[in-house]
Amino acid sequence: MSPGDRIQVGAIRGDVIDISVLRTTLMECGVWVEADLFTGRIVRIPNSSIFKEPVINYSADFPFLWDEITVPVKHGDDHQLARRILDDVINEIVGDYVGHAKKAWKDAVKKYFIDASLIDSAVTMVFTDNWIEFKVRYIVDYKKRRSIKDRIFSRILEEFAKTQGRVSIASGTFQLVDPPVFQVQVSSSSPPGQKAPRP
Repeated sequence: MSPGDRIQVGAIRGDVIDISVLRTTLMECGVWVEADLFTGRIVRIPNSSIFKEPVINYSADFPFLWDEITVPVKHGDDHQLARRILDDVINEIVGDYVGHAKKAWKDAVKKYFIDASLIDSAVTMVFTDNWIEFKVRYIVDYKKRRSIKDRIFSRILEEFAKTQGRVSIASGTFQLVDPPVFQVQVSSSSPPGQKAPRP
């Protein structure tokens, strides 16, 4: 562990900004802020806690993370076109990371007893009751996960819009099947308090 590393000790996550004899200082991430954005709080952790809590290092040896997004597509849409669009968008945005990640992973495999893993992006498909669900898995720099996800979703929406309805995002819809028949009777009597007109 060294300054600049992103770590998590127990429930505390942040970037290491200082290491002293007695404690490690972090710029905190997460908590009430989504993803890995800074909260602005500086957290000092006693070095003794490193021996009591699991220490997760996001950047040592392999400074990349696998991330995943879910894209729901309507049943009946062109699923082959949807897959091609997702493949193209992912390669366009994170393709540059793959070469660097493969090299870093190869070095990690030499150092640790871990298997070679698939670094390339992957798009897989499953059916649900409501839509066709695509899972998009890709590698990303550990500090750019949120911004990359934003770019990916933006490009997907742009490309889906160009298909002129052949591919569209699905959303939760509900269909009322065999609704009950309501019988309504209208009374000809006068409202309460009024006399009925004479014939």
